[in-house]
Amino acid sequence: MAQEKFSLRCYCYLDRMQPQYAAFVGTITQGDLPTEGMASLYVEMAPGNEAFRMVDIAVKATEARPGAQLVEREFGMFEVHSINQAAVKEAGQAVLDRLGLTVQDRIKPKIASQQIITNVDPYQAQLLNRFRKGSMLVPGETMLVMEVAPAAYINLACNEAEKKASIKVMHVSSVGRFGRMWLAGSEAEIVTASEAATQALNALDGIEG
Repeated sequence: MAQEKFSLRCYCYLDRMQPQYAAFVGTITQGDLPTEGMASLYVEMAPGNEAFRMVDIAVKATEARPGAQLVEREFGMFEVHSINQAAVKEAGQAVLDRLGLTVQDRIKPKIASQQIITNVDPYQAQLLNRFRKGSMLVPGETMLVMEVAPAAYINLACNEAEKKASIKVMHVSSVGRFGRMWLAGSEAEIVTASEAATQALNALDGIEG
């Protein structure tokens, strides 16, 4: 069987993890726990098994520590973080150098869907709260649902939304074909969060996936 061609699906740097986002990641990560203020790097690739080799390169290069190392059906993904931004950037550069790639070789993110749901009904809020891992959705609040491809870019969208708006992080999923997030708050703050997330994603360069 011919070897599958390597694809740098996502290369996503977060300069400063926001309080809620960092707390949420801490509830789902199986590796080193991140804290507010740390820098973080998400790298997603295909074939997925390459994630094991890439993590090894990243953590040997600097003091950055791995928080996630996941290989699923189609893709692999890892995350490293540190309070030292330079260490995270250096870890990422070590991976790119070993691959013979640049940041511009990543796939440019696309927003697959985005919905703002106002005045959420109490019954819908109850259903959503059963599946969320972060803050609870209160009936009457406004909710933002965003879906992004490649999946790992949703982490940047969530972190940037929290920087610019007073919202609650309900849920973030960054594994699979699409990344998804649920945010809650007032209608005005959710609109601001949506704009911030969209702007951050659109500002990234890369190749068309």
